[in-house]
Amino acid sequence: MFADVKTTNDTHDTPAVVFDNRFVRELPGDADASNRRRQVLHAAWSAVMPTPVAAPQLLAHAGDVAELVGLPEAFVRSPDFARVFGGNALLPGMQPYAACYGGHQFGNWAGQLGDGRAITLGEVLNARGERWELQLKGAGPTPYSRTADGRAVLRSSIREFLCSEAMHHLGVPTTRALSLVTTGDAVVRDMFYNGNAEEEPGAVVCRVAPSFIRFGNFEIFTAREDLALLEQLVDFTIARDYPHLVDIADITMRRAAWYREVCERTARLIVHWMRVGFVHGVMNTDNMSILGLTIDYGPYGWIDNFDPHWTPNTTDAQMRRYRFGQQPAIAQWNLVRLADAIAPLFTDESVLQAGIDRYSEVYVADYEAMNAAKFGFVRRGDTEQQIIRDGFKLLYDAEVDYTNFFRRLGNIPDELPAFEDDDRRGTVTEVFGNLLETVFGEVFYDRAKLHANVQEISDWFSRWHACVRTQGRSYEERRAAMHAVNPWFVLRNYVAQQAIDAATAGDPSLVHTLLEVLRTPYTEQPQHTALVARRPEWARYKAGCSMLSCSS
Repeated sequence: MFADVKTTNDTHDTPAVVFDNRFVRELPGDADASNRRRQVLHAAWSAVMPTPVAAPQLLAHAGDVAELVGLPEAFVRSPDFARVFGGNALLPGMQPYAACYGGHQFGNWAGQLGDGRAITLGEVLNARGERWELQLKGAGPTPYSRTADGRAVLRSSIREFLCSEAMHHLGVPTTRALSLVTTGDAVVRDMFYNGNAEEEPGAVVCRVAPSFIRFGNFEIFTAREDLALLEQLVDFTIARDYPHLVDIADITMRRAAWYREVCERTARLIVHWMRVGFVHGVMNTDNMSILGLTIDYGPYGWIDNFDPHWTPNTTDAQMRRYRFGQQPAIAQWNLVRLADAIAPLFTDESVLQAGIDRYSEVYVADYEAMNAAKFGFVRRGDTEQQIIRDGFKLLYDAEVDYTNFFRRLGNIPDELPAFEDDDRRGTVTEVFGNLLETVFGEVFYDRAKLHANVQEISDWFSRWHACVRTQGRSYEERRAAMHAVNPWFVLRNYVAQQAIDAATAGDPSLVHTLLEVLRTPYTEQPQHTALVARRPEWARYKAGCSMLSCSS
């Protein structure tokens, strides 16, 4: 079946990449070598080869990721690179496989899931001794594909490729993206599950991470009462992905310390999501990384107008389980499911509760510190906390753009314009109303809501401005600090959709432009101001620009 997938080793451009595939070497694999769809028992992985495509062509790549994994630019530019990372060839040392895992989806146990359209090629050891898994998404069916074809379309692949890199440069823990390869094959997808399936261009993304192990990798073995394999996987994960814990002699304490650190990393991840306004959209346990990384970019989005109730996922439109403001609670719920999964390895489950408690402690402390930084506060007293709470309420009531508001808030000077008659009624409203128009004119989505809340907004600005000036920093220091946590650029859905539309029509230039812009998201780039504008009205309900499906 896979005779066309060959090992590339007959060209001078082939890089000398070292593979050390511990996952397949140290964990039991599937005894069934076929690629038929089935329940895979007593195995952590199934050997599976990528399915060759008609005409692999490199559309885009991240040069720093290529360097990270030891792939020289000459190889990236060669036809062999597209063949390997499109699924038509292997580098020496690659051992492709799909992982077995389960998961809770939308709060319900879904049983076996597994890598249905992801195939890990192998684990690279780079020159610094770092381990990086290379994983193709959209490279064909696996035993875990269920009724799907294992393929991915160009639109979802562009979204994953760009967002992986955007999140990294925003400082958010994430998987990376090495390459985006078009396949020359058509893929049939029903984007909104409404019976309107269409042919779309296919593509393959190569994702890169130190580990792709998820909460669901542990859940599946507990659900099947395969406790020997559960124990083996836990200890393998600690040894490979948390080596600093290996020196803890007592195995129970070592495992407890590992779970505690998973909780801490997850808490810090969610704080970063909230900081930049990111909504994952599908926080199922099979989409939660054991390393606290953002993983599996499907119907994600950045909030445009501040709305804690917004979700980008059409599948979640009714329950809104994975809405922006609910993400911290869902992460904790998922950590409890992970605790349930590994509980059979502990005689005293109080150590797991301690991990959950640690999640809450870290999240609350880091979230409060993050919000203080966003608003320009050094102190976090009662006055500052009340201003922050009132500020978020006004952002919601007045339908204010989240990203642009905080970016422009940092530009408010210490000295404000004054009127000749300081006793004139309405002075505060007029001073800050002036600022609303000149500094914040492009952050309001609904002028009627602005005018309805103008007095409250003006009063809030007056309180904020008076407070921020007592924090002991110069305007320049405050501005630099606020701009370091409040990005100038985020990959808004409507901007990504424009790149998708152009690339589908044969012009990938906007993909390349975005790849450059997103590398310095905290630096203002005047030549690209169109890419940071608030969502235009035409994009409010346009497919791909607001809500998306899990097929997106």
